[in-house]
Formats: sequence, structure tokens, C-alpha cells
Amino acid sequence: MIRTQTIGDASPVSSLVRYDAACMALASAKSIDEVKDFHDKAEAMRAYARQAKNHQMEVDAAEIRIRAERRLGELIVAQKTTIGLNPGGRPKTSASRGQVPEQPTLSDVGVDRKMSARAQKMAAVPEGEFEAMVGDWRNRIEIENERVTVNLLKAGEKRMSRDQREAELAASQRALPTQKFGLILADPEWRFEPYSRETGMDRAADNHYPTSSLDAIMARDVASIAADDCILFLWATAPMLIEAICVLDAWGFAVLERDAEVGNLRPVKTDARYVTSFAWLKERIITGYWNRGKHEILLVATRGNPVAPDMYDPKLPSWFEGEAIMAPSGEHSAKPELFLDWIDKLWPNTPKIELNRRGPARPNWSAWGLEAELPPHDPETGEIIEGDQP
Repeated sequence: MIRTQTIGDASPVSSLVRYDAACMALASAKSIDEVKDFHDKAEAMRAYARQAKNHQMEVDAAEIRIRAERRLGELIVAQKTTIGLNPGGRPKTSASRGQVPEQPTLSDVGVDRKMSARAQKMAAVPEGEFEAMVGDWRNRIEIENERVTVNLLKAGEKRMSRDQREAELAASQRALPTQKFGLILADPEWRFEPYSRETGMDRAADNHYPTSSLDAIMARDVASIAADDCILFLWATAPMLIEAICVLDAWGFAVLERDAEVGNLRPVKTDARYVTSFAWLKERIITGYWNRGKHEILLVATRGNPVAPDMYDPKLPSWFEGEAIMAPSGEHSAKPELFLDWIDKLWPNTPKIELNRRGPARPNWSAWGLEAELPPHDPETGEIIEGDQP
């Protein structure tokens, strides 16, 4: 796996012969001390690669160390169930033969209790899940070019904890006595006022669908359908950004207070806050004031403590990193379904509702609005009625 070179008068420098060959050799290793040697050489290689600023070599060496640790755990577990492990201490004696030779202890080959426990924990991860964790780990490090770490389990446990919490929170929200939603996607019917109503009304939203005043949108009792821990996705056009922030405040997903002494507005982020935004880049130019717009904004805000997306989750689409997404336009005001596809992947269990939905509700979503096409449902419980009813 490792070859040693001497460059001039410098200290020996280790380099990997072939990454795939090293992985194969490691998988076939049969003894604990052999695997520990793989582990130590890979760690030395990782340290050298970091010093040499060879990121790819550092990642390869780190993965070999991770795989060596897992293989070490497999051998420790196997030895426990066959010949047993040497507990250490004073050697056993026999009246006829004197001291009885024993297997070397783990400490004899440089494996302390902490490493042994970590290796066995790594070995307990099912192979398919382990390979997925390694793939995700490599992808994250290579894309982000971040510092190479070898704590694979910590990242995996964090994701498992996140997914488990999302499911538990979703279950508790569904159990509330009245319908509450842990995720709300809203596309308000903004009233865009052109500078000249005589020349600009053909481009105004009123010409395509009914619109509402800012006061009417702010008065909508969205807070009553929001769970204590809730995420709000709010669509806004660029000219309506300040109005959208006012709506966040009115609906309970941002708190704006005016300083009594200075008079300035400032956000209070204790229980509700604006988090981030995405930009939908359109293929055609739309209305605007000082410029002709070509994008709409999707604001993201929270109240309470909902489950945030895992930044390195493989379910995240490639466009998530850039926050600006090119997607074709549909009917007037209709939004791309890819945003909802992403939401479904990240919050599969969370009760969701789309306000001002155009067309039929998506599976596992509720919908509200003038153009929302609702399936047959019980008017009191909201439960969808399956099949023909008598």
C-alpha cells in the first residue's frame, strides 16, 4: 500500500502506490497488527499531504485510515467471538510448563480502549450505510474543499439525529388537536402598482388574477395554522421585498421593533427570524420599477425551533449551493415545482400547506387559495376521502 521514497537529504516521504489497491489490500488483511500498520501509515500520509497542500492525497489517505479503523473493529469483534481477546495483566502460569504464551493484547499493537471502541462502533454500521457515509463524506470535503476530518461517525450521527428529530417533530405536530402545519409555503397575491395606471395596467398582476392590498395580506391569520416550530417559505417579487418583510412580521415569522431612543427598526431574533432566501431566475423579463426584473425571491423564515436542512445531505439538489435557480416560467404567477420537490425530500413527514396554490394540491400537502383544486375531503377534519362515496 505504501512506498517510501527519500528525496535528497530530506526525511523519508510516504506516498500511496495505488488508492484502489490499498483499499483491496486492507479489506483482505487478517490480523489486527497488520491493519493497525495500514492505519498508522495512512495517518502519516495524511499529515504529509496536508503539509504539502495536496488536498486529493490527503482525502485518499484519510479514507484509507477510516477504512482501516472499520476493518480493525471487524477483526476485534471476530476475535472476541473466536479465540477471545487477551485482557492483559500478568501472564498465566502452568505448574508443568511455567508461563503460558498468550495472544498479544490490543495495547501491544498500539490500540487503546478509545480506538477499540470507535473501531467496533464503525464496524457495527451496515456495509451499505457505511459506503453511503463515506461517499457523502468525500463529496462534502471535495466540493467544499474544507479541512479533512476522519470523524465519519459524528457526521453520520448528526444526520441521523436530524432525520429522527424531523420525524418526531412531524408526529407531534400531526397530533395537535386542531390542524397545524410545520411548513407553510405562501405565494401572496401581491398588488404591484405601476407608476402609470393608464400605460402600465396591462403589465399589472390585477390584469391576470385578483390581488390584495398589503393590509389584507398582513391580516391573514397564518399564525393560527402554524405549529410552534414552523418554517415559512414566502414568495415575493423584487419590488415587493419590503412588503414581504412586513408580512413576515405580521404572520409571526419575524419580529421588528423600533428603538425607543434612536427610532431605528431592528429585528428581534429570539423566537422568530428571517433565515435566508433563494432567487428564481426566469427565462423572460418581467415587470419592475427602475429596471425590468428577471427573478423572484423566496424568503425563508422560522418560528420556534424547526428542523433545518442538512447542508451536506445527498438529497439536496445541485442548485441548493448557489441559491439562484434557473427554471422555466409557467402560467402567470405559477412557481416551479422543483422548489416543492426539494421541500418534500427534506421534510417528508412534516405537515405542509401551500397558500395560493394553483391547481390540485400535491400529495401529502394541504392547499388553500382561489385557484387551489382540493380533492374530496371531510370539511371538519380535512381528511381526504378515498374512492367513491355513497
